[in-house]
Amino acid sequence: MKIKKDDTVQVIAGKDKGKKGKVLAVYPKTNKVVVEGVNIQTKHAKAKQSAPAEIRKQEGPVDVSNVMYYDSKAKAPTRIGYKVEDGKKKRISKKTGQVID
Repeated sequence: MKIKKDDTVQVIAGKDKGKKGKVLAVYPKTNKVVVEGVNIQTKHAKAKQSAPAEIRKQEGPVDVSNVMYYDSKAKAPTRIGYKVEDGKKKRISKKTGQVID
């Protein structure tokens, strides 16, 4: 999976198309990511002795094929490629050709 935690991504398909956000969690087994402020779902929490019942809004997982890495230098979504430098594999932006991390 080319998207990692703390990357900035843009949603390219679905109800939140066009939104940008930071990746909060990555689930490689199910091929999904959780993006800040995207795919907001309501969660009903049952009352407990320590806390009352509440309705919380939280982000749900989005399929990784529906998001694209957002390159802040190009100010546009871009694909990610790989390049080997000094024996280490590094991610590069296909638009600018610069190393991401």
